[in-house]
Amino acid sequence: MEFTPKQIVNELDKYIIGQAKAKRAVAIALRNRYRRSRLKKELREEITPKNIIMRGPTGVGKTEIARRLAKLVKAPFIKVEATKYTEVGYVGRDVESMVRDLVEMSVRMVKDEKQHEVESKVAPIVTSRLIDAIYETRKAENIVCEKEQIKDELLNGKLENEIINIAVVEQAKPIMAIGGPEINLGSMFDGLLPQRKKHKRMPVERAREILMSEESEKLIDLDNVNTEAIRRAEEEGIIFIDEIDKIIGVTNNNSQDVSREGVQRDILPIVEGCTVATKYGNIKTDFILFIASGAFHVSKIEDMIPELQGRFPIRVDLDSLTEKDFKRILTQPKNAVTLQYASLLEVDNIKLKFTDDALDEIAALAFEENETSENIGARRLHTVMELLLEDISFNASGDHPVLEVVVDKAYVQNAFKESKRKFDLKKYVL
Repeated sequence: MEFTPKQIVNELDKYIIGQAKAKRAVAIALRNRYRRSRLKKELREEITPKNIIMRGPTGVGKTEIARRLAKLVKAPFIKVEATKYTEVGYVGRDVESMVRDLVEMSVRMVKDEKQHEVESKVAPIVTSRLIDAIYETRKAENIVCEKEQIKDELLNGKLENEIINIAVVEQAKPIMAIGGPEINLGSMFDGLLPQRKKHKRMPVERAREILMSEESEKLIDLDNVNTEAIRRAEEEGIIFIDEIDKIIGVTNNNSQDVSREGVQRDILPIVEGCTVATKYGNIKTDFILFIASGAFHVSKIEDMIPELQGRFPIRVDLDSLTEKDFKRILTQPKNAVTLQYASLLEVDNIKLKFTDDALDEIAALAFEENETSENIGARRLHTVMELLLEDISFNASGDHPVLEVVVDKAYVQNAFKESKRKFDLKKYVL
């Protein structure tokens, strides 16, 4: 399904409160990809994505917008921290590794799809191997059983947690190369060396997953998988570069600023468009969509080197969260904070309910704490909720019958009466 910009925004609204400008910008960028794909090849090659840079305080939804966007369209997506490339010496990690990581993600996505397609053919083979493994394990433990009995129990889901001994293909472990990406030595000799099997003990549920993967790979053309994965990464890939403001030096002459500008110049060809070699083949970065974000407390977007600025033509400012926004975040999204805590405590027979005035009080506390100390956006709600429900979470055990706990305004005020007094005193501290 190809979403229109309005539909994309509506989907993002289910999880992210506010930030209409940012949602519109990413929705248009995504739709333009679809529009480009419908053009003739000659014209399509001339149109490159309009990369986006989002500026706003932490915890207001920058990363979540990009992550939900990629999930919505099932596009290869990775999030990288710009600070990774400044940790070691002047360069840090090889900037091309972000593209290689994107290709790895794309390969996993395509392989999962292909495995799903052959699942019906593979399932009987996996079931047969599991039955043999369960039978041999029980036999070694002197447990009398018949294979027909095992089959019935297995198909009825009664053996998922039973520990069995099973032979699985041994995967080569990646080795970290000095100054470069991880190298999987096994993948360098695929098809040249016989596969080694190793006996392992594991639950039936885990063994099924491994065997499904093993048997599926026998029916999948890995060359086609790699080709399709490279194509998707090139045409549909999204790379989200977080904390980009941390590689922007302020205007003083110290070595750290030289390092930061060097990283910007290393990232520039990736964003401009170049060819990166991966173990699955070469990938062109010309049509990958780059979304960058940062708080920009110390530096400004204008402090980036001009060439890199020009590669992020769309700039969006995200707003700080208001008290009303906090209340909406508590209740409206599909993954609302209150729903998450209620679901967790329901496991231990606690039926949690929040009154409307309690939500007002929680929102006010979160907003006030952000105003009087460090502004960490919506993440402040998790701090408030953890403190609010600490006693309930500690005492709930599941051994008692279902208990209904109503959290009202008085409950919230009582839970925070000590910390509230600390908030009041902060205004007198100079």
